[in-house]
Amino acid sequence: MKPLSRWTVSTMWVGGICAGVALFALTASAQDVRQDVRDLRSDRRDVGQDTRDIRSDRRAISRDTGDIRQDRRDIRRDTRDIRSDRRDLATDRQNLRNAEQAGNQRAVNADTRDIRQDRRDLNRDVRDRQTDRRDLRADRQDRRTDRRDLRADRQDRRADRRDVRLDRRDLHRDVRARGGR
Repeated sequence: MKPLSRWTVSTMWVGGICAGVALFALTASAQDVRQDVRDLRSDRRDVGQDTRDIRSDRRAISRDTGDIRQDRRDIRRDTRDIRSDRRDLATDRQNLRNAEQAGNQRAVNADTRDIRQDRRDLNRDVRDRQTDRRDLRADRQDRRTDRRDLRADRQDRRADRRDVRLDRRDLHRDVRARGGR
């Protein structure tokens, strides 16, 4: 048997290396395709979750807006009650002065009780209005927070949609590089 020349041996080495690289490329390409499919599924799930979060944030904003409207109605009602209580209090004070001038002790006692009751009503309505104002501030803050969450979820969904597009592109590129499926 004739010994192989250096050129033949080096050609065989280069051919073997090329064959190994080609086999490795096919194997790596199959792994790339599997990974791209996994990434695509994961990103689609993320887009779906972001869409659900956006819907939830919109519902929360709507609920907060309804609460704000109700708080404003309550404040207006409490303000009306306060004005009414102040008018009643002024009327009862006038009645008390008239009863004192007339010297009618029974009417003085009744008007004093009415004044005490009107003051209690007035104080209760003032407290109610303060509570409603506090609720209004809290609801506005909640709505601001929900709007911020909505913006963040929209940005997340935008990024996830971009990832889906990139994963599709990678998948198609890897499938084409592999020579079809």
